[in-house]
Amino acid sequence: MNYEVSQKKGETIRVELSEVGEGVYEITIDGKTVHVDAVKSGPTVYSIIEDGKQFEAMVDEKGAHGFDVLVGGTLFHLEAVDERTQLLAGAVANVAVGKQSVEAEMPGKVLKVSAAVGDEVTAGQGILIIEAMKMENEIQSPVDGIITELVATEGQTVEAGTPLFTVEPPD
Repeated sequence: MNYEVSQKKGETIRVELSEVGEGVYEITIDGKTVHVDAVKSGPTVYSIIEDGKQFEAMVDEKGAHGFDVLVGGTLFHLEAVDERTQLLAGAVANVAVGKQSVEAEMPGKVLKVSAAVGDEVTAGQGILIIEAMKMENEIQSPVDGIITELVATEGQTVEAGTPLFTVEPPD
């Protein structure tokens, strides 16, 4: 899987990640490839071996794509966006105009609602997070506008096609 990873400073790097064996990964970061053995050793702790050296990484997820990672006493604030999310965001940005009613694309559970009726939002802004197939999917506003209807609630189970929210561009 390919990712665009950025730190809060705005620096973006390309990361390619593939599992080549059980717990063995090939990671290419801006053209440099390393092989690592990684195992989850606690709820947020990963034990990693790279080139015979062992590291522990503590990972704290911050929403659908954000992570705080503590390695060797250094804290990294990362944002990782996979190719699928990038493509979907680009497609939505290119075709959405006017009043938009957003529906669930697949069944899942609403984990978080980040907006309320009357809130002004921008295109691409995360409105809610749905857990589907053990993945967190951020549902974004397709247009700039105001939330005029918010049907989804935290903890709600939704089916594909269930209305989630409506955004109306300002006049």
